[in-house]
Amino acid sequence: MPPQPPLPLLVAAALFLLLPLDAAQGFRGFSYLLNCGAASPTTDRRGLRWLPDAPYVSAGVPRALPLPGGLLDPTLATLRSFPHRPGAKFCYALPVDRNRRYLLRPTFFYGAPDPSAPPPPVFDLIVDGTFWTGVNTTEDSLTGSASSYEGVFPARGRNMSFCLGVNPDYTDAGPFISALQVIQLDDSVYNATDFGISAMGLIARTKFGSTGDIERYPDDSFDRYWQPFPDSKHAVTSTHNVTSADFWNLPPPDVFNTAFVAEQDAPLVLQWPPIPLQNDSYYVALYFADTSSENPRTFDVYINDYLFYKGLNVTSAGLSVFATQWVLSGLTRVILTPASPSALPPIINAGEVFGLFSVGRLTLPRDALAMESIKKILQNIPEDWNGDPCMPAGYAWTGVTCDEGSRIRVISLNFSSMGLAGSLSPEIAKLTALTDISFANNSLSGPIPNLINLRRLQRLHLQDNKLNGTVPQTLGMTNALSELFLQNNELFGSVPQNLLNKPGLTYKFLPGNHFSPQPPQ
Repeated sequence: MPPQPPLPLLVAAALFLLLPLDAAQGFRGFSYLLNCGAASPTTDRRGLRWLPDAPYVSAGVPRALPLPGGLLDPTLATLRSFPHRPGAKFCYALPVDRNRRYLLRPTFFYGAPDPSAPPPPVFDLIVDGTFWTGVNTTEDSLTGSASSYEGVFPARGRNMSFCLGVNPDYTDAGPFISALQVIQLDDSVYNATDFGISAMGLIARTKFGSTGDIERYPDDSFDRYWQPFPDSKHAVTSTHNVTSADFWNLPPPDVFNTAFVAEQDAPLVLQWPPIPLQNDSYYVALYFADTSSENPRTFDVYINDYLFYKGLNVTSAGLSVFATQWVLSGLTRVILTPASPSALPPIINAGEVFGLFSVGRLTLPRDALAMESIKKILQNIPEDWNGDPCMPAGYAWTGVTCDEGSRIRVISLNFSSMGLAGSLSPEIAKLTALTDISFANNSLSGPIPNLINLRRLQRLHLQDNKLNGTVPQTLGMTNALSELFLQNNELFGSVPQNLLNKPGLTYKFLPGNHFSPQPPQ
């Protein structure tokens, strides 16, 4: 049986929307062009204005690269590098419009080739709680080229986190980044994908028959990159403009000015995309417009010998055909077959292929908000306390342990000897799955908050700080509590009897503190 897409093939052809091309004004809604490591704004050849990334990230060190003069892309002159801390993720926090989708394109440039230098680090990309892909720029680095990745992700809250993760299985150096684009897409673009369960990673975006430069902004309103795909045998060009199509994905009109056309009475066979694919489901979109306004072309579209669309009728108005989940494996062939011997030869102008991957789970919102509140009133916090506190697996905040059951919950805080200052937020009591809390050996001041809601709390270690105030009587009402260490603080008053008399409780109140009467040792 041929592989069948779980969701139906879709055809779109209506009125094309001509979007304003004002590079100086930027893109729609919450969109970002960040020049990582830069100290001041820069403007590229297309008039796009790139801003320094410092307001959106709290970690990393900016670094300028020794580059030859005449650099075409000013965003490659600097980068931001992050420490090598296995299991840590370093995140950009970007305000977004909830429930919209965004194109993300990070770019990585390690500098001019240097055979004596170690290879560039390999690391992970993470968006919110979703593992995206591993980044390996080694091959591009050998030729002095930049590496870019592109994906489409849903906004799942008021902020989107884009993170670089230090995977201990890869290399022994920290990650880096040169530039980051985050561009809000129109509602119709890629809207057949269920972004509640999937995100999209670009495999190929191609303009067939083109021998020119990459098609991008301002021709593409979202700065998508349409790579040329030359073939002198089948390539044709046309000066006609597609102005009567409302392609849901809003491709730029210029991609319809070049095409591949089959020879008369012969199929058109393309190996595309030009790389082998893992056996998986893919989003495939193909774009067509006739070079003539006379008779339409009618042909069948096959992918790897399986029928993709039968009897496609292409006119000068243009149309697109796409599948939301089409199974591909290995090298892929796109075959366009004439509907009849007398039919006009098949034609194709452009195409896109995306890999689909599952959107990751997130920490229970109440726990995530509580962790943010705890973070806000602490000082000297770890650099990786950004993004989701628990997810993806293996990338929880330093000191945070989570349970990945039916709901992602924070179950342990071990912040001992981390050099923290500030105070304990009362919001910690909203982490109702906690079993262990340790802020031992820091420089915290202020009172101990009311933790009565933490009914699973077993161990509370707050010793060796500067906490003051009295010991809350509600601690004695926490039934599961079995260890309570409060020595070497500046607490006063009396220790509640319900703690001193609590069965099975191991406690330390002294030395330090100023209790009256003195509790037993």
